[in-house]
Amino acid sequence: MSDGAAGLPEREGMDFDVVVVGGGPAGLATAIRLKQLDPELSVVLLEKGSEVGAHILSGAVVDPIGLDALLPDWREDETAFAKTEVSDDRFLYLTEKGAIRLPSFGMPKILSNHGAFVVSLGDVTRWLSAQAEALGVEIYPGFAANEILFDASGAVTGVATGDMGVAKSGEPGPNYTRGMELRGKYVIFAEGARGQLSKQLINRFKLDAASEPQKFGLGLKELWQVAPEKHKPGLVQHSFGWPLDDRTGGGSFLYHFGDGLVSVGFVVHLNYENPYLSPFDEFQRFKTHPAIRETFEGGKRLSYGARAITEGGFQSVPKLSFPGGALVGCAAGFVNVPRIKGSHNAILSGKLCAEHLVEALKAGRAQDELATYDAAWRDSAIGKDLKPVRNVKPLWSKFGTRLGVMLGGLSMWAEQFGLSLFGTLPHGKPDYAATGEARNFSPIAYPKPDGKISFDKLSSVFLSNTNHEEDQPPHLKVKDMTLQKTSEHDVFAGLSQRYCPAGVYEWVEEGADAPRYQINAQNCVHCKTCDIKDPNQNIVWVAPEGAGGPNYSGM
Repeated sequence: MSDGAAGLPEREGMDFDVVVVGGGPAGLATAIRLKQLDPELSVVLLEKGSEVGAHILSGAVVDPIGLDALLPDWREDETAFAKTEVSDDRFLYLTEKGAIRLPSFGMPKILSNHGAFVVSLGDVTRWLSAQAEALGVEIYPGFAANEILFDASGAVTGVATGDMGVAKSGEPGPNYTRGMELRGKYVIFAEGARGQLSKQLINRFKLDAASEPQKFGLGLKELWQVAPEKHKPGLVQHSFGWPLDDRTGGGSFLYHFGDGLVSVGFVVHLNYENPYLSPFDEFQRFKTHPAIRETFEGGKRLSYGARAITEGGFQSVPKLSFPGGALVGCAAGFVNVPRIKGSHNAILSGKLCAEHLVEALKAGRAQDELATYDAAWRDSAIGKDLKPVRNVKPLWSKFGTRLGVMLGGLSMWAEQFGLSLFGTLPHGKPDYAATGEARNFSPIAYPKPDGKISFDKLSSVFLSNTNHEEDQPPHLKVKDMTLQKTSEHDVFAGLSQRYCPAGVYEWVEEGADAPRYQINAQNCVHCKTCDIKDPNQNIVWVAPEGAGGPNYSGM
């Protein structure tokens, strides 16, 4: 038990061999592999969503290499999740009025999607959760880990879940319940991109001291039921270009799968300069393109969501191990940006970490570093996937979309033959530092949504099934409200109103009074963009009360 603080009851605690934080592909793969290798191990997994999969959002076209390595018979399970094998792979460059299809023979082999499957990653994680529980993993959804526990030497010993029933004032409410401590010989952090505890660990142990700054994108996604004659099962289509200008990185996807379903998504690299740019409105505008719109005419939008994506790749992966634990999956930054894929590497990293964990536990170790895991990933399938594409993102950022994509393609072609044309390029400054001052840009006039193909933010957030207990402390922390006014508002034209894809932030003009900063935390879909893009790093995202946030279905 922990010592009671400020008169609060002491926290109850439980001890395990391994504690896993996060119920995405990486965390579940870690837990599954641990129990595969040693069924006697006690393993617990915490998931902040109301259920496993509730907060999972991805395209998703899955490279099966990860699932094949972890659960080789997954294809044979007809009760698992809907899986549609890729049958047609297209790449488009969009202009305002037209589309140019890039020839498949000109694409580097690594970008081919043949042999991959279109799925709902949320459904995949729900299925993985069942596999983990069948092996004896204890899974606790609806409990957000919001505090790291350390011993006297500074090693990680566990995590504590957030107290429940805390009122907005910060005082215990009538249904107050103290959080739990979950202590482990090792704690594995699988929180996804920009996880709040992973961020603390990276800072505390200086895990990124020898790596490039992590880079991020904002991915926005909708799930549609389209007219039967427009559904092309297995069609995977990626595009870049319009509506983004040449200096703004990003692209889109359309994935046809299941029973008349199409996943449509849009990614904006968060190193964009123009503070007037709205990723959400660019996404809505994208769907009105002649080559895109026809797919959705006569269809019905079923769901909406958004999530940050790690984009730094090979050179931005931090040190993965520290005393008492390790990072896996997107918490470590294992997304392959040009492939728009990360779940395969997430699963592989969880599996790899578990194998080194079992070796350490069998040797009687605890609370030390899994240095062998950190040393192994570069020579594993993960490193072999990420290293050949390591220069695509830096080239794109430096030279813009048209020239950067061509140079990136040339780099990937050369890497196929063991040639390195550029060495390993740096990323330079972090995304928040790339934002330009508003005086150097003009506002963007976005078209009004038509309610058929394009939509507004609030109706979109409604489809994400987002909910938070209203009487709780705000989980979006502004460190200095004066700075927010003098800089975010006065210098950057209140860009949080535009980068947020859920309408959380508003500058409310009230007559002659100074504008008031309003935070609609109830709308938050946990994308973490504010934590990444705020130019002063003045907004900090922390986990709300357990089970709060989106409840995605089919995403």
